Amino acid sequence: MDLNKIKAFTFDIDGVMTTGSLLCDLAGELYRVFDAKDGFAVRMATMNGYHVGIITGGRSGSIVSRFKSCKIPQEDIYLGSRNKMKDFDDFCKRHGLNADEVMYFGDDLPDITVINACGAGVCPCDAVPEVKEAADIVSSFPGGKGCVREVVESVMKQQGKWIFNVDQYTVLF
Repeated sequence: MDLNKIKAFTFDIDGVMTTGSLLCDLAGELYRVFDAKDGFAVRMATMNGYHVGIITGGRSGSIVSRFKSCKIPQEDIYLGSRNKMKDFDDFCKRHGLNADEVMYFGDDLPDITVINACGAGVCPCDAVPEVKEAADIVSSFPGGKGCVREVVESVMKQQGKWIFNVDQYTVLF
C-alpha cells in the first residue's frame, strides 16, 4: 500500500460518513447526521484536486444534497448501489484512475470487495470484524465521528496537499 499514489477517495455512507443510525419519519423518509469535520476533509480533498466518489446502498436525495455541497459531481454519487465493485470500476474508468490510486472507506460486508481491490481500504474502528480484517487501515475513530477526517487529512498531509486556501474556499463554497 503506497499512500503517495492516492489520487481519489471513495466512500460508503452509512457507518462511515454517519454513525449508521437512521431516523425514519411516518412518510418513510430517512434522516442521517453527518460529521462536519468529515465533510470538511472531503471539501479539502476536492479543493486540492482529488476526485471524490460516494458509493452507497442508500437512496435518499439528502445524500446527493449533502455531497453536492462538498463539490462532488452528481455523476460521482452512486445511490442504491448493490454491486459496489461495478460502481467503483465505473468511477475509476470515468476518471482514468487505476484501482491502486483510489482509497475506499467502508464498514460492512458489501464493502469488502472494493476494500480488497482498491489501493488502500479503510474502515472505522466500529466496522464489522470481517471488514477490519480486510482493511489496510482501521481508523481510531468510529463511523460518523471523525474516521474520514483522520485518514483523509493524514494522506493529504503525507502528500503535502493539506493546504487551506481561504480565497478558493470562498469561491467554491
